[in-house]
Amino acid sequence: MGATEPGTRAEPRFTVRRPARADARRNFDALLDAAREAFGAEGAGASLEGIARRAGVNIATLYRNFPTRQHLFEAVYLDEVEALARMAAELSGLEPWDALEGWLRQFVSYATTKKAIYDAVAHREEMFVTGRDMIHAAGRPLLERAQGAGKARDDVSFDDILFLVNGVSGANFVQEAQRDRVLAMALDGIKAQK
Repeated sequence: MGATEPGTRAEPRFTVRRPARADARRNFDALLDAAREAFGAEGAGASLEGIARRAGVNIATLYRNFPTRQHLFEAVYLDEVEALARMAAELSGLEPWDALEGWLRQFVSYATTKKAIYDAVAHREEMFVTGRDMIHAAGRPLLERAQGAGKARDDVSFDDILFLVNGVSGANFVQEAQRDRVLAMALDGIKAQK
């Protein structure tokens, strides 16, 4: 079965399935947040025991929700993609450039986390195709809207933006402030010239 065309709205094949009970859902979400932080700070080898401690739960709760490290990697990845899609919808009411810029800033944060777990989930090609399709479906309309309003350069494609974000997020910045400055310079390159 082939991939959907980037930018089309297909029902995602993979989604994060949260528990139904409120207390179990809180633990699940706390584990995802802790894993996201740990993978971003320490890489894919972050301690599962440390992640459980960050989340304020015991290791048995982590394993009940994520039987293997692989399950946790995949859930973090999908949760980030779903958050990006939701963010695009939330920002769509802003001015076109503000919506695009806000989403791209969130995208850099996502790409930084993804970098930490990429090798661990790279063999799940279908999952990455689903994630890529969701990202295109969320971000491409923001770019097109900014271009239609004359706020973003017409000669910039969404694929160009993906390369830009990957370049910024792939750099080993000394400080987060430095990453933000470099991102601001990159965003200036997307803006329409006055």
